[in-house]
Amino acid sequence: METDYYHDIKMQKLFHILEEPKSLDGIDLSKGFIQNLLLKIINTYGNIKVQQMHEITGLHTDLLEECLKPMEKQDLIAPTGGGFLFASVDYTIKKQGHQKAVQLMEENPYIGIAPVTYDDYFKIMEVQLKGRYPLHIPKEVVERAFHDVVGMKHPKKVLNEAAIGGKGFFIYGPPGTGKTFLTSKMSELLPPIIIPRYIEFSGNIIQLLDPDFHHLREEQPGDPRWVKIYAPFVFTGSELSTEKMETLYNPNKGVYETSPIIKANGGVLLLDDLGRQKEDPNVLLNRMIVPLENKKDVIYVKGAPVIVHTHFIPALSTNLEITIIDEAHLRRAPLHVYLEVPSSDEIVEVFQRNLDILKEDYDPEVLERFRKVYIPQMQGGESLKPTFAHARDIAQIAQAIRIRRGEERMTVEILEEALNQHILVSMQRKYTPELFERIITQGSKPHQ
Repeated sequence: METDYYHDIKMQKLFHILEEPKSLDGIDLSKGFIQNLLLKIINTYGNIKVQQMHEITGLHTDLLEECLKPMEKQDLIAPTGGGFLFASVDYTIKKQGHQKAVQLMEENPYIGIAPVTYDDYFKIMEVQLKGRYPLHIPKEVVERAFHDVVGMKHPKKVLNEAAIGGKGFFIYGPPGTGKTFLTSKMSELLPPIIIPRYIEFSGNIIQLLDPDFHHLREEQPGDPRWVKIYAPFVFTGSELSTEKMETLYNPNKGVYETSPIIKANGGVLLLDDLGRQKEDPNVLLNRMIVPLENKKDVIYVKGAPVIVHTHFIPALSTNLEITIIDEAHLRRAPLHVYLEVPSSDEIVEVFQRNLDILKEDYDPEVLERFRKVYIPQMQGGESLKPTFAHARDIAQIAQAIRIRRGEERMTVEILEEALNQHILVSMQRKYTPELFERIITQGSKPHQ
């Protein structure tokens, strides 16, 4: 059953364990840590309701009451009003509390949702990741993951096998053939995972949740410090460097920001455009040897080593020759997927899908005119090299032209203008295929 795949017995047990803590006895954090966090919040806001503290920290109001009442007696804070319910009580900072809060902020300026302890993070991850592979992926999960992928029968089969076995893969082929798009579907094949938003280690905060790569599922555990997410799909491109593969301290936020290697735990890490980075791709891949072999990595928090989970499937991608990668690294991504240039039928189908997504009304002739751009000249076409990126971009450009013109329906004339506006289509029309390929891949200047 598809439901069982996304919320299996193990996940159900974890939900039972991760219920919302309502007292100090039921939470993994120390009383002192929570009180320091609350003191910083009250000092920052000046005057704040308990309900607002609950929203910021994710801690139950009963637990907050256990922490705030002693702080009153210590002359750190004072209630300034509110209703009968404790959640409606307002608190303000007192002089002694302000002095302590200033010192705490200098040591650690973090203000936000309460973290989970490192020990709890490590245990929950161990439970989820042990014996994760091989997976038994329901047929309907595979079909839904690839429902909007046109063609690519063999590549889809290989990616399915990579997901089942948790094996890395090398995906390559000409630009615009859908390498990143297809690889992103891997996360839909993998089961979800529960992660903490933040981790506390010796009073320091490690940020784990990244909204750019971690997408929350509808069902969530009772403890808001934890989130159930879809298996992550983390991708990096030409901007990747060895420095960005490390966990670094952000003094403005007061947190250690984790690297892509850690964010990809439980999912897929795509190293895209290998060979386009400033550093040698093999130097970057050398940094991944330990995380790949051990499924764990070591980060340093104020000089102290901390072991974190890095249980991800590596996906390596390039538009260049595979020979740029050492054989030792290819062994860590043993499967390979070659994406060929799409056929004219496939690119027309993707073009049509993009028009439909944009809710465009168009003449039937528009599709046939688009097809002629890519079919051989002997068949009345232009013999241009099709890419899926063309289909998406030209559909969007054509829509913009239609709106600018104030017309209700997309016509062949509008498509013609869109084709003329597209830089790669224009360049292919201007130069021979050999010269165009050299300009794109090597940056060579055409001879006059």
